[in-house]
Amino acid sequence: MALYEHIFLARQDISAQQVDALVEQYKGVIESFGGKIGRVENWGLKSLTYRIKKNRKAHYALMDIDAPAAAIHEVERQMRINEDVLRYMTIAVEAHEEGPSAMMQKRDRDDRPRRDGDRPERSDRGPREGGFERAPRPRTDRA
Repeated sequence: MALYEHIFLARQDISAQQVDALVEQYKGVIESFGGKIGRVENWGLKSLTYRIKKNRKAHYALMDIDAPAAAIHEVERQMRINEDVLRYMTIAVEAHEEGPSAMMQKRDRDDRPRRDGDRPERSDRGPREGGFERAPRPRTDRA
């Protein structure tokens, strides 16, 4: 059997419990074909970059699948029919990643590298970097 990562987007107006029910439905289809489901991640409701079928947001769900190709074809066929599923994508992979996916990893603000990491202070800069103060403006008093 082959290894797959399958992700789908569900409509914004269904509940999280309905998304879990969709995952269980497709899990049953895959298991009926002799496949196995590994990791299942629900990424929650996220904004879409552009509208899909008049939806601005969607529920995202990721599944790691170990199943024959016939199981994947059947799941995709059922997703095309289901009106709650906006988009889906299945990718064949060599091996499943261990641990949480990139979307589920929480990154702390302090862990990220600073953009201005090694910049000198403003007074240390030369004239091209804007380190020197401007000369005062000449007075234009007409008396």
